[in-house]
Order: sequence, then C-alpha cells, then structure tokens
Amino acid sequence: MKNQIKLKVYYDGLCKVCSKEINHYKRQVGADQIEFIDICSSQFQAAQEGLNPHKIHKIMHVRRSDGTILTRVDAFIEIWKVLPKYNFLAKIANKRFFKMGLEVFYSAFVAVRPLLPRYANASQCQDSPYCELKNG
Repeated sequence: MKNQIKLKVYYDGLCKVCSKEINHYKRQVGADQIEFIDICSSQFQAAQEGLNPHKIHKIMHVRRSDGTILTRVDAFIEIWKVLPKYNFLAKIANKRFFKMGLEVFYSAFVAVRPLLPRYANASQCQDSPYCELKNG
C-alpha cells in the first residue's frame, strides 16, 4: 500500500544548492510521504497551486495535507517532521532560541541565493520568474 502524501515541497530545481538538499531529502526514509515539486518546471503554475508566483521563488514553501502553507524555517521544520532521521532536528528547531538563529541564517541565505550557481544558462534564465526577480 502506498503511503499518503503528507506534504508538498516546492523547490527551485535550477538552484544547485537547493537541488542538492532536496535530492538528499528524497533519499531519506519517509520521503515517499512527500511530493517534491520543482517550481522551475515548465508544468508548474504557481497560481494554479494558489501561490504567489514571486514569493514562491524567493522563499521556501511547503503545503501540508490539510492545505496549510508554511514558509521559511517553518517549511524546513515541517519537512524534518516527516523524515524520521530529522525528527530530532524539528524538535530542536522549534525551540525559540534555535528558531530565531535559524531565521537569521535563512534570511542571509535568501539574500545571497540570487548569487549562487544555477543549472540554467543565460537563455534559460531569461524565461525563469526567479531571474526576473533577480534582475528586476
């Protein structure tokens, strides 16, 4: 019997750092309960998912099975709750002091992410909403 999807994870498949982390999560026990959605795929339409097309390219988003959207550090905590190997990290990250530190780190990552290597070449980048955010 196939496991029920508990979480949808929206990620930037053109971001090398982002993809490396997501590929790691995909190999973990419990990953079959997560649907990983590449927001840079030609099939992805943010509006059809009820998501802001600019915000989805700036910060991490996940959707629980009940439809609740979580972003930023809360999104990662939700991923860690689904993956048994990372349950301990979800518990620690929910502590106020640690969560504040993670939020600072995440904000710094969001600021430098446009400078990180991407899989797209310049012509592919022109079609990506993420690149519009970076250049616009």
